[in-house]
Formats: sequence, structure tokens, C-alpha cells
Amino acid sequence: MNEEKLAEKNALDIKARLYCGAEIAMGPGKASLLEAIGREGSISAAGRALGMSYRRTWMLVDTMNRCWATPLVETAAGGTQGGGARLTDLGHEILDRYRALEQRLVEAARDENWDILKAAMLMEPKQSQKG
Repeated sequence: MNEEKLAEKNALDIKARLYCGAEIAMGPGKASLLEAIGREGSISAAGRALGMSYRRTWMLVDTMNRCWATPLVETAAGGTQGGGARLTDLGHEILDRYRALEQRLVEAARDENWDILKAAMLMEPKQSQKG
């Protein structure tokens, strides 16, 4: 295995997940969904753009809306004018702050602490603890 492949295998991958009880209130996938809703103007169109099923998309939005003080996504019923969805003010703020938190985590991966951890970590696990 070449050195680049080895370096990729020994990489820091930090993902921020904010929990509301046992539910994930915000994580990388939900942030991407919020961005897609903002871009597409529809929950179902956002799901299609992300390759998610209609049901899964709506379940994620429902979870987010139940986990925050007020909903992050606001919907309008369909009809002749068509339906749609948009991020609420809180939805925009949560998305912006979550993305800022993610950026801080990316910066942490460049920190000397990561270098120390990386130097002590094996490239592959041992076959057993005795080895």
C-alpha cells in the first residue's frame, strides 16, 4: 500500500452530532438536508437532490422540528399555488452555527494534539492484544 493510501487510512474524521434526548437534533446529514431545502424550496425536492426517500426526508425534518425551541423548517400546503418549504429564521441560524462548529472541528484536525495522537496510532489494528 502506498504512503498516500496509508495516510488516508489514518485520518481524523470528526463529526459533530447534537442530541436531543436519544434523537440526533443536528448532524452532517441534517445540515445538508437544511441546505437542500433552502436551495430547492421543497422537502421532497431536497430529498430527491440528496438521493433520499420521501419518507426518510420527512422523518428527518420532523425530528429536527421536534428537537428545537421552534421548528427549523416551515411548510406550506400544496394546491394550485403549489406547496413548498423554507427554513425559518431559527433554521438559518442553527445551520450557520452548526457549519461554523464543523469548521472549528476541521481546524482541530490540524492541531498538535492530532499530530501526537496520529503518531501513537497504528495504521492497522493488531491481530490480538498479545501481538
